[in-house]
Amino acid sequence: MRKQLQGVLERRVKEIVGERKAKDEQVIRKKETMAKRNAEIVKTTAVGNIIHAERKNDEHHLIYQIHWKHYIKQRGLFYIEEEIERREAAFKHQRLAADNELPIKYAESMQSRMVKENRDFGMERYSYDRLKAVQYAERWWNDYNPAYEKFDVDCTNYVSQCLFAGGAPMRGYPDRTKGWWYRNRNWSYSWSVANALKVYLEHSTAGLRAAEVQDPRELQPGDIICYDFQGDGRYDHNTIVTGEDADGMPLVNAHTYNSRMRYWAYEDSSAYTPNIQYKLFHILDGQS
Repeated sequence: MRKQLQGVLERRVKEIVGERKAKDEQVIRKKETMAKRNAEIVKTTAVGNIIHAERKNDEHHLIYQIHWKHYIKQRGLFYIEEEIERREAAFKHQRLAADNELPIKYAESMQSRMVKENRDFGMERYSYDRLKAVQYAERWWNDYNPAYEKFDVDCTNYVSQCLFAGGAPMRGYPDRTKGWWYRNRNWSYSWSVANALKVYLEHSTAGLRAAEVQDPRELQPGDIICYDFQGDGRYDHNTIVTGEDADGMPLVNAHTYNSRMRYWAYEDSSAYTPNIQYKLFHILDGQS
């Protein structure tokens, strides 16, 4: 039966691809953004995969994901942008009864928690290895390292793991309101909560530190972008820079809506609003 459902799903994915090309608002915004960048999508592929299936009365209910790949050309540069979309569908006698994208819930518990500055640490030299941070981001962009807790809203947890893989030093344990750390299946708010990490990067003077920049072209691989989709001062999402396009603009990886080599501005996101605000952080080497 699962093999039969997979065949039904593959037909449904083809329908979704056709619908997106015809009228989808996010695709329209994506094309508009591409035009501004003198870029184009030369090919898109989509593969569906069943995550969970169960029968309810005479209907089959599926949780599934679509792995999208966009092959992008920009002034002689080619790269692949990938994203994972999660959906829920119901089929009755192999005919579609309902199908909807599962909403992305960027809002997190303890979102408004502030992170206290912690100045009682010894001095220690460290070097931030951007290559290792990016390698980690690429390895785990669509997977979850079992060494760490997995969250439904996983973007900041993923970014923190990337920073740590690059050599950023932890501090503040065991106070969850201090520093930036993960230890023994426990963690600081700044490790896992988007707004808390943004506050920490703004104010930290020891350990993991960052400098805010205004131009995205100043960012390097391994740097961090924070997103306030509503423009209300509460930051909802974080990404890590993993590359750049032909104009030197950042391409990013992220969790929650798992994606890689995505254009940094997120104008094609379902969470995007015209009020979106960004914080751009360049990670510093130095003393902790």
